[in-house]
Amino acid sequence: MIRVPAEPSGRLSDAWRHCVGTGRLDLALRRDYQDSLKVLRDEIGFRHIRGHGLLSDGMGIHRPYDHQGTRHVHHSFTYVDQVVDAYLDLGIRPFLELGFMPPGLASGEQTVFWWRGNVTPPRSHPEWAELVRATLTHLVDRYGLDEVRTWPIEVWNEPNLRDFWQDADEQAYHRLYEVTAHAVKEVDASLQVGGPAISPGADEWLVRFAEFADRRDVPVDFVSRHAYTSGPAQHVPFGVHQTLAPADHLLDQFARPRDRLKGTRYAELPVHITEFNSSYRPDNPVHDTAFHAAYLAPVVAAGGEHADSFSYWTFSDVFEETGIPTALFHGGFGLLTHRQIRKPTYHLYAFMARMGPQLLARGNGHLVTRHPDGRVTVLAWAPVDPTGESPGPDRHTLRLSVPVSGGEVFVRRSRVDEERGNAYTAWRHMGSPRSPKPAQLDVLHEAAEPARHHSRLPVRDARVTLDLTLGRHEVTLVELTPVEDETPPWWDERRLLGREPR
Repeated sequence: MIRVPAEPSGRLSDAWRHCVGTGRLDLALRRDYQDSLKVLRDEIGFRHIRGHGLLSDGMGIHRPYDHQGTRHVHHSFTYVDQVVDAYLDLGIRPFLELGFMPPGLASGEQTVFWWRGNVTPPRSHPEWAELVRATLTHLVDRYGLDEVRTWPIEVWNEPNLRDFWQDADEQAYHRLYEVTAHAVKEVDASLQVGGPAISPGADEWLVRFAEFADRRDVPVDFVSRHAYTSGPAQHVPFGVHQTLAPADHLLDQFARPRDRLKGTRYAELPVHITEFNSSYRPDNPVHDTAFHAAYLAPVVAAGGEHADSFSYWTFSDVFEETGIPTALFHGGFGLLTHRQIRKPTYHLYAFMARMGPQLLARGNGHLVTRHPDGRVTVLAWAPVDPTGESPGPDRHTLRLSVPVSGGEVFVRRSRVDEERGNAYTAWRHMGSPRSPKPAQLDVLHEAAEPARHHSRLPVRDARVTLDLTLGRHEVTLVELTPVEDETPPWWDERRLLGREPR
């Protein structure tokens, strides 16, 4: 039996809730996107949202034109205003990523994604700096300086990869960062700017980025990195399969920036993991499964010990990097499918949103917290085998001695596993309809609801013994509330049909 301490060891970090990822920003103009974001904001409460394409043509900010033989640039914020208004109306703030390159400013034609984001350096750094200044000045004028100061500003996305930055030219990125950071600070010195937003496997960039910034006295307010654990893509039509490293490799990656910058003046800067997931592909079916929720549970439970934020990539399957999805379940990154069907990993986050602020215990397969009103919450998850060599145990037991007050506790348990709270399994049973009919969608929404069980347990010596048996790939939330019994003294369940008890 695991004895949970009665006194908290500190506060549970909510770094997991600081930010969530999204597809390119102009997708926010769509109804399905906004409906999905409202569900997440209401039930989970993410505070910031980060996505690509702020400066790409889909948002239409950079508009060069010729007039009387002279080139001019007009900055248009029609779509930016609609997107940011929608975010703020829903109670979520932007985490700005400055990219990609507007074609009218690009030095080349290399693009990435189905929607063709340009990834070449600017042909004019002064014009790029003016674009950055104009965009931030507009945002400050429209939303107020105090508000925009709360929006981190990240320079580019994964410049260490040739797909995202022409030739992965590190010196060219340093120049872009320097020009951009100074342009940001010209708008207001307190705006927060950072980078280098590198992908896994390029941590040497962190050291050289710090050396460059130190040598050139370039502003850096935070350090950003991405984290994934999947191997090379094995392609099938409209999808991929990949190997996975153990989930604790994600925690190692979260800790990497501070480890690599130790001894520098950047060692204590905030660290933002601005993208993380298992697979880096938006068409890997693992994202839709109960396995995925159990796999990521220890990461979400402990990630705040290593980073100031870690942003799940992404909140919704309204996402088109490899093209328009071909089926409702297609391996998308999203916590939600199109039409707001909750995936098992969505429930992992929804369960975390119900945890208390006081950390009582965190161990192999469990997290225990307490609320100020005395409620105790337990998050537990089954072990997984990321190698795929076995399906993982079909039963996992956990016994906890939990400190509570009162004489009895009301127990509410919510469960997600291979069958319960799992619309993906129901969809597979249906025959994997690519475009489910309305009645099928109703069934899938119903199947996505966690299984719930209620009971009552006695308290002895200010403790309750909680015996949990978890199914394969289960994530479970148990909420323990002290009972204030108001049952009338004459109540007798045995007399429901009017008969006297024997």
